Amino acid sequence: MNIYSFSPFGYEGALVNVEVDLRRGIPAIDIVGLADSAVKESRERMQAAIRNCGFDFPLERVLISLSPADLKKEGAGFDLAIALAVLAANAESKGESSFISEPLLVMGELELSGKIRPIKGVHAAADTAVANGIRKCIVPELNADEAREVSGMAVYGADSLQNAVYALKEEGFFTEQTSRLEGQLTIPKNCVCVDGVIFPEVSEGFEYEQVKGQYQLIRALEIAACGGHNLLAAGAPGCGKTMAIQKFPVINPLLSLEEAQSVTRIWSLAGLIKPSQPLVRIPPFRTPHQTSSIEGICGGGVHCRPGEVSLAHKGVLFLDEAAEFRTSVLQMLRVPIEKGSITLSRAGRVTCYPANFQLFMAVNPCPCGNYGSKSKICLCSAKSLEQYWKKFSAPLLDRIDLRIFVDSEENTDLQAEDTKRQTLKSSADIQKAIAKGINFMKKRQGSKKNAKLLPEELSAYCIQTEESKQLLSKATERYSFSPRAISSCIKTARTIADLDESQKIEAAHMQEAIDLHKLCTSLVPEL
Repeated sequence: MNIYSFSPFGYEGALVNVEVDLRRGIPAIDIVGLADSAVKESRERMQAAIRNCGFDFPLERVLISLSPADLKKEGAGFDLAIALAVLAANAESKGESSFISEPLLVMGELELSGKIRPIKGVHAAADTAVANGIRKCIVPELNADEAREVSGMAVYGADSLQNAVYALKEEGFFTEQTSRLEGQLTIPKNCVCVDGVIFPEVSEGFEYEQVKGQYQLIRALEIAACGGHNLLAAGAPGCGKTMAIQKFPVINPLLSLEEAQSVTRIWSLAGLIKPSQPLVRIPPFRTPHQTSSIEGICGGGVHCRPGEVSLAHKGVLFLDEAAEFRTSVLQMLRVPIEKGSITLSRAGRVTCYPANFQLFMAVNPCPCGNYGSKSKICLCSAKSLEQYWKKFSAPLLDRIDLRIFVDSEENTDLQAEDTKRQTLKSSADIQKAIAKGINFMKKRQGSKKNAKLLPEELSAYCIQTEESKQLLSKATERYSFSPRAISSCIKTARTIADLDESQKIEAAHMQEAIDLHKLCTSLVPEL
């Protein structure tokens, strides 16, 4: 008898082997293996469910072992596995053949009536089980589609203990996802395919034609969507920076099947999977509140739950009014931005969550919000302005490729430049431009985004003209760019060149990249 359940801790989790021994003695139920209160209470739920479903509960002394013994087991997801293990042991004690002949993953919480309640972490459990050679599982009916998204797993979604037992006696109850092949291009509902790149459909409230005058910000968002760059938008309150950024999901391409698996695993552990969308294909767009703690952003707690940086994996973490976040929270972002992952340590155990996200920040240019405005007077002192921007620190800002100053009034110069460059306006047109840039980028370097290029890859993929090199050299001297800032300008210029389908980075591409990166240097000289 090989019945396994799953103990979620951090990103990895662990399989738990459920064993049952029936022995002579006063009828009782003992559970060993570092079980918490919720697991120990499963004795009563499991016993009532077995009897209410019409099965015989063994009259012997029942010993339930959850191994490995040194791993703490928590939650009510072990109920169904324990009940099936008890029934299988009871059948064997009567000389009947066991109805469990191969390794099986079982998860679910039992009601006293025998009904099975949905739980979280099913996708992560199925993924871990497949990696350990387990190919069949029984999970709650509402979690069945979530488990079927794991390739190679045959799933039965049970609504009651009685049906779960019957399913084990009939192979036909277990079904595997066969409609989706690995790597096959599928277009989910409410999505469109633009030149081979899938985007969400442009719905009401996500049309960039509604954003009047902010052409430079929309251009920066277009570059960010194509190359995966981080972005900072500074501007007066009410200028439209937050509205424009919140429309970003419509121009952000859908995740590939490989990317969707890791995102779905994280969301499954957090209990955020919807039955209607068992596989997360739309990139996450997380907007935590300014009062969020370090644990809320980076993850942690007793069970090492994923934080916002992990829930935004392969998507966007948007900090609106970023200056209102705690300084410690902002500085904590530097490591996951650089590494693409975050390591958490709790109670002697360590877990590593993926955290490969784009950081978007919207911020006022000063405490009063009027610094840099042409029509309003800033009343902030130089000291308060310096303290305001020190919350971000130069190392954090250095990791932001695109820095935009969003003006509240229309700028005729920007409009003239916009007309000259024929900058796209509608969301559908922006999707076409991004799809063109992504396809051009993929031909050169595969699925790797420009923002994630390693230093040793820049010389191979980011070929510059002499004029482009001279521009960057002059900008480095004028603005005192750090080596990271220089690399950032090259990557951004590479994305701009991709949007123009240019093999080399021309002077115009580099100039635009420099203009998009120099904001904080010119806005706040102290940094």
